[in-house]
Amino acid sequence: MNREILSKAEKIVDWLREQVRQSNTQGLVVGISGGIDSALVAFLAKKAFPNHSLGVILPCKSSPLDREDALKVVKSCNMDHVEVNLTEVHNNIMHQVISELKTKGLYPENGNLRLSDANLRARLRMSTIYSIANANNYLVVGTDNAAETYIGYFTKYGDGGVDISPIANLSKREVGQWALELGVPKAIVEKAPSAGLWEGQTDEEEIGTTYNKVDDFLEGKAIPKRDQEIIMRLHNATEHKRKVPPVPPKFD
Repeated sequence: MNREILSKAEKIVDWLREQVRQSNTQGLVVGISGGIDSALVAFLAKKAFPNHSLGVILPCKSSPLDREDALKVVKSCNMDHVEVNLTEVHNNIMHQVISELKTKGLYPENGNLRLSDANLRARLRMSTIYSIANANNYLVVGTDNAAETYIGYFTKYGDGGVDISPIANLSKREVGQWALELGVPKAIVEKAPSAGLWEGQTDEEEIGTTYNKVDDFLEGKAIPKRDQEIIMRLHNATEHKRKVPPVPPKFD
């Protein structure tokens, strides 16, 4: 038993309760992907609100294994959950978007259709989670860790569209340590990080470096120059994701 981790986790649990109190809401809702970050957040949310926390599982052209892992998470922390399959909705929207662009002669043949497809999934999930949260007067809890936040590895107005972010100050390493201490299934903790955006996708392959190196960088440790350049490039390119939309000054 790591008393330091448990003590810090209790502080986050108290913080979650205070966020709900200040917002005059009733509880917490978290999207559960089957990965370690959302699993840890689910366990924290359940501790904060045993009777007023809800997990949301949102398959969307995703691996059946991710759904199975998400179900393991809600079962292991004994959290109520709902499931909404967004695959058909996503396919319909993408079909209409592509069809309309082609009709208007605006379809970019060399465009990044895979990114558009992936970001739509994240934004559909966000909208669905907020529909559920609004119906219950709950806050939407984010699942991004410190590494993802720093390099902008989240979809703007997708998984980045949340009310509160309880693990945004935890490194990926700390997420793993906390998850094991709080009882997240070991298979979830050891699972290769993936946003499940397309078949075979892994976070680290897409990012171009490892979470360990991002964690080291954020802790002020020396890392190879190549990895440092990747991290800084991603951080600078995604600065807009961490800010509110810019507005022009008032003109007389």
